[in-house]
Amino acid sequence: MDVLIVGSGGREHAIAASVAKSSKVNKIYCAPGNAGIGQIAECVDIGAMEFDRLAAFAKEKAIGLTIVGMDDPLVGGIVDVFEAEGLRVFGPRKNAAILEGSKAFSKDLMKKYHIPTAAYENFDDANKALAYLETASFPIVLKADGLALGKGVLICNTVEEAKQGVQSIMLDKQFGAAGNCMVIEEFMTGREVSVLSYVDGKTIKTMTSAQDHKRAKDGDQGLNTGGMGTFSPSPFYTPEIDAFCQEHIYQPTVDAMAAEGRPFQGIIFFGLMLTQNGPKVLEYNARFGDPEAQVVLPRMKNDIIEVMEACIDGRLDEIDLQFEKNAAVCVVLASDGYPVKYEKGFEIHGLEHFENKEGYYCFHAGTKLDANNKFVTNGGRVLGVTAKGADLKQARENAYLATEWIEFDNKYMRHDIGSAILEQ
Repeated sequence: MDVLIVGSGGREHAIAASVAKSSKVNKIYCAPGNAGIGQIAECVDIGAMEFDRLAAFAKEKAIGLTIVGMDDPLVGGIVDVFEAEGLRVFGPRKNAAILEGSKAFSKDLMKKYHIPTAAYENFDDANKALAYLETASFPIVLKADGLALGKGVLICNTVEEAKQGVQSIMLDKQFGAAGNCMVIEEFMTGREVSVLSYVDGKTIKTMTSAQDHKRAKDGDQGLNTGGMGTFSPSPFYTPEIDAFCQEHIYQPTVDAMAAEGRPFQGIIFFGLMLTQNGPKVLEYNARFGDPEAQVVLPRMKNDIIEVMEACIDGRLDEIDLQFEKNAAVCVVLASDGYPVKYEKGFEIHGLEHFENKEGYYCFHAGTKLDANNKFVTNGGRVLGVTAKGADLKQARENAYLATEWIEFDNKYMRHDIGSAILEQ
């Protein structure tokens, strides 16, 4: 079959690399894609939110399966549009993608179905939110209700900081309409773990664990970003924690969505906090995490198309989901100044070092080809350099070695991705 992938980042490049390994696939298209994806797929100049154009293209090319990588089109209802046209598509429908699209919805869902999460209150009135802060305990977390590119979360240590946060999110609309409603929740402490899962509406199969690094600078300093690097598996995600989450978080979430008349088919990303009082849900996403996909998918043994088709057909229970018994680390090479202000258009050198190199990957996030057919930077997060190893320590060494192969002006990265591993 021919496959269409919707999206343009490192996550979509990782998906495309997995799809390319499938014996079921003839040709891959990606809309809109990027320069790196263009090496394994034909990039199509259609935006991820142009649902009708995408559906028309899928019909014209007789696409056998469309995979939606990004959150915006899923929350916007792209799956509903494709299904109405009789097209086969992987991802949740609009009424299920609300699990990520509205933090207020997901918090209320967890409260109703007794899924462990932080205590919280929802607000659609800035004055009520400000009044609530006068009696709150600190630190505290403010979250824009809607999609905000992974940046709509503020951790506030004082009431003054929190009031400024309400001003930014709800009144100044720093994140646009995403800030029309806001969640204020207790600040949880502990190790963060990300667990991705495949879901077919009733059955859930979890993937190997991972841990993301959201802050821009070493030592978890600086602003929140879309992710500066990640490692997999997490040494803190023990079999005991997995058993607890399977019983109290994962399956209950799938069952809750079904009970609400919103059966979920696709990927559920569970952002977990391993607190002193047990694992709790920090957030849900309705798609692969980025950069988590860049360490999880290279370790997956299964044919990704077989797994996705089983999700669509409601027979995920037939799949024996398996991952390699090794480790992977991804270090994001960004443009200095990200996530606020940065320059683009610098030539990237050294990509050839990754060609046919087993266990090393360079996933493109913000790249394009210039007029001379040279790879140049075209975003804040430019590349995800991923390497495998027998264990996390070796994978980390390999990944940081591989970052030295790449050069471009303005190159910036964190130097402590996976440093928690070394503390073990």
